[in-house]
Amino acid sequence: MTFYTQFQALFCEVILVGDKAGLSHLHLCTGEGKRCFEIDPAWERDDAFFAGVTEQILAYFRGELKTFDVELNASGTEFQKRVWEALSQIPYGEVRSYKEVARAIGKESASRAVGMANSRNPIPLIVPCHRVIGANGTLTGFAHGLAIKEKMIQLEKKYDDVCSDVRSDPHPRGQSRIHKNRL
Repeated sequence: MTFYTQFQALFCEVILVGDKAGLSHLHLCTGEGKRCFEIDPAWERDDAFFAGVTEQILAYFRGELKTFDVELNASGTEFQKRVWEALSQIPYGEVRSYKEVARAIGKESASRAVGMANSRNPIPLIVPCHRVIGANGTLTGFAHGLAIKEKMIQLEKKYDDVCSDVRSDPHPRGQSRIHKNRL
């Protein structure tokens, strides 16, 4: 059974989708960008099922949480999953270029492919594709629109020095815990 929930966060409504294996989608309803998302009528709404993830997302937007601890079940190619894992290693409050991400996965000449994998990330925010920028430092493509990408980067810069996690954080510099068998 696939479940979903919807809730209002700081910048927009958020839709979460997943099952017992983990979170499979996170959609930021900004009304911008190129990502279209519809709730499947076969899915069952279950706010309680996502209560922990919802609270983590709201805490992130309040500046109280740098890292997420969420079971993920994202569908993608092996290359996409490698890119998404590399994105999860970008520390809170920092950004990387597509080339730097390509270098991190051992494919230095694959910046464009990294960009495509980045754009297909089904779990933005938790797998922080918003932290990837152009080589010249400019904001470039974000499936949910550049306005929210800029707001999330600014939010992280604002809270980078003052944010303290609501639980002990075994992950260096705000890196989210991603279950490798799920990505």
